[in-house]
Amino acid sequence: MNTTSMQLTIRRLATAAALVSTLAVSVGHAVAQDLPGKGVTVRPLYLGQAEELFEAYVVKLGLEDLGYTVNEPSAAQVPLAHIAVGNGDADYYTPHWYPLHIAFAEKAGGEAKLRRVGTLVRNSIQGYSIDKATADKYGIKTIDQLKDPKLAKLFDVDGDGKADLYGCDPGWGCERIIEHNLDAYGLRGTVTHKQGEYFALLPDVIQRIQSGKPTLYYSWTPNWIQGVLKHGKDVVWLNVPFTALPEEQAGANTTVEGLGNLGFSVNSHHVIANTKFLNDNPVATKWFEQVEVPIADVDAENLLIHQGEKNNEDIHKHAETWKAAHLEKWNAWLEEAKKAAH
Repeated sequence: MNTTSMQLTIRRLATAAALVSTLAVSVGHAVAQDLPGKGVTVRPLYLGQAEELFEAYVVKLGLEDLGYTVNEPSAAQVPLAHIAVGNGDADYYTPHWYPLHIAFAEKAGGEAKLRRVGTLVRNSIQGYSIDKATADKYGIKTIDQLKDPKLAKLFDVDGDGKADLYGCDPGWGCERIIEHNLDAYGLRGTVTHKQGEYFALLPDVIQRIQSGKPTLYYSWTPNWIQGVLKHGKDVVWLNVPFTALPEEQAGANTTVEGLGNLGFSVNSHHVIANTKFLNDNPVATKWFEQVEVPIADVDAENLLIHQGEKNNEDIHKHAETWKAAHLEKWNAWLEEAKKAAH
């Protein structure tokens, strides 16, 4: 299902929200009449960005259908979230990006204290992009071409003569790779990593590109920005001359078919949960192992957020609508999870 059709599906199903909620009692809960999670309260975490909440709510809805009482996901920065899960101050965090977040999991105690479970989303890519007009005019295809001060100056935003790279929030993990790359590709003298609240920086990126100004930025999928600035039409991915990643990601795949070597590991999203919680709750563990959302569906939901449907109630409805659209598979996941109780 492509992004447009997924959006149409979301909107059609949202129109029938009253019917869906009526059916939820007989469908979601009927398949789990013995509710193996009853009596257990679960404490989830997420990053705190609206764009990360959809996956958290999908996971939450399934646990609730299994009888668990699930608190509203609490916001925490990535490093602190992993520490909280490892220490047992929270039960799980979504989405843990693998291998991007390996270092955070290791510093939080490793598998003795917290474990990745299942695969929520597959094939999430990241990389550097520039506006297509500048790429075509100057033949820019790789990030290391910006070692040339004349090319770098094209992307100067603040007037210091260096390229300004709209980058990644401190603590997300991607900022470590960008900083590593600046050294590995010899770009320290010509490129500045422009950091701040990422989604607050994006309107400037969009405005600059739509007004024809050369612009260099980092992005990933799934992310609504891909629906606003379309690769191949408005912007292009830049390749890297060779893979250069922090030590814990050595050997990760950074090449994407049809796009080349983007320099960032191809990631998958996971639930990462407290090891004791997983051992004590095999039904929840089995649910985590099965639930999966196509990346195109996350992209479509994120675009709805960008279009204004961005409060927690809106995003919860998006998750309910996605569940309703995949009810047969959803119920099969619930039935399989219930078996772990025996």
